Amino acid sequence: MEIKKISDYEWEVQKEGAMKVPVRIYASEKILKKMQEDQCIKQGMNVATLPGIQKRVIMLSDSHQGYGFAVGTVAAFDTENGIISPGGIGFDINCGVRVLTTSLKKEDVEPKIKELLEIMFRNVPPGVGEQSKFKLSKEELDEVLKKGVDWAIENGYATEEDKRHCEEYGGLEQADASKVSDTAKKRGKSQLGTLGAGNHFLEVQSVNKIFNKEIAKKFGINEEGQVVLMIHTGSRGLGHQTCSDYLRRIERESPEIINKLPDKDLAYAPADSKTAKDYFGAMCAAANFAWVNRQLITYQVRNSFQEVFGKEVELKLLYDVCHNIAKIEEYEINGKNKKLYIHRKGATRAFGPGKKEVPETYRDLGQPIIIPGTMGTASYVLIGTNEAMQETFSSTAHGAGRVMSRTQANKTFRGEKIKQDLEKNNIFIKATSWKGIAEESPGVYKDIDEVVKVSDKVGIGKIVCRLTPLGVVKG
Repeated sequence: MEIKKISDYEWEVQKEGAMKVPVRIYASEKILKKMQEDQCIKQGMNVATLPGIQKRVIMLSDSHQGYGFAVGTVAAFDTENGIISPGGIGFDINCGVRVLTTSLKKEDVEPKIKELLEIMFRNVPPGVGEQSKFKLSKEELDEVLKKGVDWAIENGYATEEDKRHCEEYGGLEQADASKVSDTAKKRGKSQLGTLGAGNHFLEVQSVNKIFNKEIAKKFGINEEGQVVLMIHTGSRGLGHQTCSDYLRRIERESPEIINKLPDKDLAYAPADSKTAKDYFGAMCAAANFAWVNRQLITYQVRNSFQEVFGKEVELKLLYDVCHNIAKIEEYEINGKNKKLYIHRKGATRAFGPGKKEVPETYRDLGQPIIIPGTMGTASYVLIGTNEAMQETFSSTAHGAGRVMSRTQANKTFRGEKIKQDLEKNNIFIKATSWKGIAEESPGVYKDIDEVVKVSDKVGIGKIVCRLTPLGVVKG
């Protein structure tokens, strides 16, 4: 494989063998070396062989080895002659991040941070398979899958402003609850409003630095030291089961496709097939579930803050973005507008100014982008750009990106030691297990400052502000 340098932060693997398009990599030299240490670039080259792929495969600065598609990959396929691939979206469908702003300051929250974490831990159950405080019937769950955040508004868990500040306004209309299996529904029914495990978290943060005061103010971020809350989770067992169900269906129905693939985890359904249409309806339903999950967590977090700081405390949703999803979007390819399935696996949408999908409040600026770091480092808020629309199918990085497996992390780090080190820096953590802390140690991830710098320098997301943690709830 020959990697050609295009600029300080852009690289390209040109077409070779069965590749139909090149692979464009967005990385600094430091990050590129990390990417070359695992199989993620090879995975990008495999994606470039798939039918109906358009323009180029995009690999962002957080890319690392994943299931079939590397995490941090964007791939566009023709909606008529292309494909849709569950592995190009991920098991945790619509895993995403939201930020809530408060009027509290760092000095208001620090003395009560442990109390706040305890109450949030109680109100938002973290961990594998945790049981929800919200009890839904099968019929109610189908309404969640169909309506997304509209269901939460109807039931008093969300406001119209919450809906306006969600990607896709908190619901995909193509959702079809009948295409989600009973097994998936059974797994999800008791998990709405729960955090899950792995890299999911609630994080109380303060604004460490504002880089663009005008845009930050429009986002409700007014000063350094202001406290915000970040939520990172997705569709829990329902999304995971949905992905598994359709991968097994594709393998069962289309062995001739599987046998020709360089990696069976790239399993796909042709775009014009019934399986593709069924999967897309199920994926949209799982995405709606994830938006409601984050909304019910928001409801419980608002209650938690009011319990500690008083009823007058307000938490306003800045924005909610997803990073494991496929959308039908239109782009110009070879001078013609085409509808495409944009697969964003570990990638964040980054629409620039003027798009109707961006809330009216932000439309003249561009879409807010949220890129979380690790529990011991920074996170960032950025703004979408026209450059991203032109270069990366309106996409940018989604997080720091792992450099170490969970198995290796448990051999390398001790949860107790990580907790002690964080507390020395006045970062407090409440988690279900020491193992979970070790697996998510800051040393497991790339340097978030470097990852975000690439997006900013290339122009596929411009930095607005930097956030640093005060306290974290982990599964």
